[in-house]
Amino acid sequence: MTTSIKVGDRLPALQLPPVDRATLALFGGASGDHNPIHIDLDFARRSGMPDVFAQGMLGMAWVGRLITQWAPQSRLRKYDARFAGITHLGNAITCTGEVVELLDIDGEACARVAVSSSNQYGQNKIVGEAIVALA
Repeated sequence: MTTSIKVGDRLPALQLPPVDRATLALFGGASGDHNPIHIDLDFARRSGMPDVFAQGMLGMAWVGRLITQWAPQSRLRKYDARFAGITHLGNAITCTGEVVELLDIDGEACARVAVSSSNQYGQNKIVGEAIVALA
């Protein structure tokens, strides 16, 4: 990343394979999130869902990966996100970002980056923003 960043610049998109049960089980083990709604089909159905679905923090992790593939993690100053939709099995997620503002925070040149993830149908799953130091 160089200091030639300008408003409107887009981060290289992160395209992920369709969500499957193995991904949910592995993330559950790695994160300690063993909520059965994410790994147990019978539990999910008793809860009124058609099937298990991805952990919200998995979606945030993917967006975080988008950001840190664009800029080193050491430059990340803030990352906020809101869950906008459930990520179901079979959803192929694409994470995107765009520089929306250049600003100075306590003498440090930074970029405000709007970030989001959506599935192959264009449905938003995560919406947020990051503040990234430019140097």
